[in-house]
Amino acid sequence: MEKNIHVIPKEDEMNVPGVVYASEKIYKKVVADKTLEQVKNVAKLPGIVGKSIALPDCHQGYGFCIGGVAAFDLEKGIISPGGVGYDINCSVRLLKTNLKKEDILKKQKEISKKFYEKIPSGVGRGSPFQISYKELDKLLLGGAKYMVEKGYGFPEDYLFSEEEGCMKGADPSNVSERAKRRGVGQVGTIGSGNHFLEIQFVDEIFDKKTAKVFGLFKNQVVVMIHCGSRGLGHQVASDYIKKMEEKFFRKKNFSTTNLKKSNQPEEKYGAKNLPDRELVNAPINSKLGKDYFSAMAAAANFAFANKQLLTHWVREELLKIFGVKTKVEVFYDVCHNIAKIEEHIVDGKKKKVCVHRKGATRSFGSGKIEIPKIYRPVGQPVLIPGSMGTASYVLVGQKKSDELTFGSSVHGAGRVMSRSEAVKTLKSEKVKANLKKLGIQFEGGTKKGLLEEAPEVYKDIEEVVDVVHSLGISKKVARMKPLIVIKG
Repeated sequence: MEKNIHVIPKEDEMNVPGVVYASEKIYKKVVADKTLEQVKNVAKLPGIVGKSIALPDCHQGYGFCIGGVAAFDLEKGIISPGGVGYDINCSVRLLKTNLKKEDILKKQKEISKKFYEKIPSGVGRGSPFQISYKELDKLLLGGAKYMVEKGYGFPEDYLFSEEEGCMKGADPSNVSERAKRRGVGQVGTIGSGNHFLEIQFVDEIFDKKTAKVFGLFKNQVVVMIHCGSRGLGHQVASDYIKKMEEKFFRKKNFSTTNLKKSNQPEEKYGAKNLPDRELVNAPINSKLGKDYFSAMAAAANFAFANKQLLTHWVREELLKIFGVKTKVEVFYDVCHNIAKIEEHIVDGKKKKVCVHRKGATRSFGSGKIEIPKIYRPVGQPVLIPGSMGTASYVLVGQKKSDELTFGSSVHGAGRVMSRSEAVKTLKSEKVKANLKKLGIQFEGGTKKGLLEEAPEVYKDIEEVVDVVHSLGISKKVARMKPLIVIKG
């Protein structure tokens, strides 16, 4: 076994092998939950190609493990909401500024209070941004571009985003009224859970050449926004899981593989060989599969628009505090929970496949047309958020990721403690005291939320990043440390 690569050989009904990329220390934690079982179950799904993958931030999730990646043939394959996640396009945007660490330290408490008041966070906290349902449909089509056209930012903001801030193929008519009701008042909100807004500084540069191309320098102030599609995305996932269950379990022993041999309608496929009900799915080329993809794309655009409005408000606030010479630019914006149609090498040939990334991010190497032109010579920025008191990273995608992970990398540290266990075992006073010792100004919601997202509940981000760096999946460029943390 090659270092940091753990292969799960094909067995039983697996169509492809599984692989877990992890250090020995991380792997011992991986085997403690159902992650390996989930990797095997994904390998049994129709049309999967290459291998079923778990990255070093992996842990048990819904259907797919968090930190799971799988690619499916466009003719024989499926699309599964469990392989995308409930928080569609949960993702990270990093803003770079011309401010330095000392600028923030002079006004740390004042800035944290103003940002907490300005940026809506937490369960149920609505947005001052109001929008009609007609305009919401335009937003679901246009993503970040829609917000910029409305005056909330600049074209450069979305140009430095994955998909240029607007995923193609969105169809708002395939998003339910209930989903729209849940989302209409949440544009420009962080939400709760592991979502946050952090003002950070660049603590260390590992790759000076790439950092120069990226416009990053030591002690530079950056702002990291981690959020997603809020209630709208969650409802889209719920709606289509229900629709797929209704179709999938309607007629027993009716396989996706014999659709063409049967006179049955395309949608009537059954539960034969489904390894886990949470992996309920639809053929990619079925009507239901296409409907889900278009609704997922609309929810992804909601997330892009959400971060664009937050970007506008961050820019406004920093300009008020530090003056008109303050520069606040979008560095990059990456998706975490998403399915994408991409071209990859499969069995030695270029092939279009549907790549599911569940708690994983793209990590494309240099030269790819999907990367903004200015970054293309070095590779795509890969953003790895920390866990409240821990460091975050900027990595750069490497060409080897195509071979190992369908161009994917980690999306964070990954949990090692459940939310309920964290609430039972940790003390909020101690968590706050530890943040204070680190010089971090914290503004947050409930005691429960603080405990659920404490740094102690996550893996060591340094070790997680070292694994992808050592394997050539993503290369370390810069490390950031938090100065101000805003949580829901």
